[in-house]
Amino acid sequence: MVQQILSSVFATSFLASVFRITAPILFAALASAVSERGGVANIGLEGIMMISALSGVLFSAWSQNALAGALGAALIGALIGLMMGFFHLKLGTDIILAGIAVNMLGGGGTIFFLYLFTGEKGNSASIPSRMLPTVDIPLFKDVPVLGALSGQSILTYAAFLCVILVYILFYKTPLGLKIRAVGENRHAADSVGLSINRVICIALAISGALAGLGGAYMSMFYSMGFNANMVAGRGFIALAAQAMGRGEPLGTMLSSLLFGAADALRNNMEGIGLPSQLVATIPYIITIIALSLYTAGTMNKAKRARKNRALRERK
Repeated sequence: MVQQILSSVFATSFLASVFRITAPILFAALASAVSERGGVANIGLEGIMMISALSGVLFSAWSQNALAGALGAALIGALIGLMMGFFHLKLGTDIILAGIAVNMLGGGGTIFFLYLFTGEKGNSASIPSRMLPTVDIPLFKDVPVLGALSGQSILTYAAFLCVILVYILFYKTPLGLKIRAVGENRHAADSVGLSINRVICIALAISGALAGLGGAYMSMFYSMGFNANMVAGRGFIALAAQAMGRGEPLGTMLSSLLFGAADALRNNMEGIGLPSQLVATIPYIITIIALSLYTAGTMNKAKRARKNRALRERK
């Protein structure tokens, strides 16, 4: 059995599945990174992904165009982010409670809206929606290992491209500087004339759009249609990936790849006869271990900082 596990892990198909599974987690993790840098915690990623997954299927069915479906899903995600900002900033709702409400809407509301618009219950099997195309990369297609990177969905490549775009947003644009300034110290940002509410709303809109693309990926490529509870906790895993990556685009990507590899390992181990109940816990066990290591590292770093500060005060 150990030999079967090793042979499956080192197969090219395993690498391809890691990238495929990582993409929606990475979209959501980058979404969390943007909102966190703006000083608000968007814990409604799970709900945004669910609502956007349904929106992508509906928009692509109505327009008979997959790109329109993906863009529609991103737009719906951005609008939900703006709605959260409105409730938080204008009506005084706690942002955590707003995120919980969005998650609840994504869990039960999508089933209602699916039935309202299509008459279907639980899945979109009969809806003539369009799926996202796959793209072959000529340079990688025939290379033994890198060939796994070819033939992926266009949104898989977009997810990793967004890592670069978010980095550029954070560190190379005036908007990114404003987002980071508001997230680090609202009062200081306000004292230099920044519109705090506007910057937070922009950060939430970008966060919602990224999560929306993750939802579109789930329904328009990964699952080939909408199903109830199809996101299956990826929004919450993305929060852990963002925390482990410390809000940095590259660190967030590496953390997302770790969780994607755990999920891919679970899928591979289901095919070699291990109990499904045990296999299903693998991603969550790895999440707990990774967060425990992250917490231990953070506490050690804080302890060293306190010790160094005490030494400086003695001098």
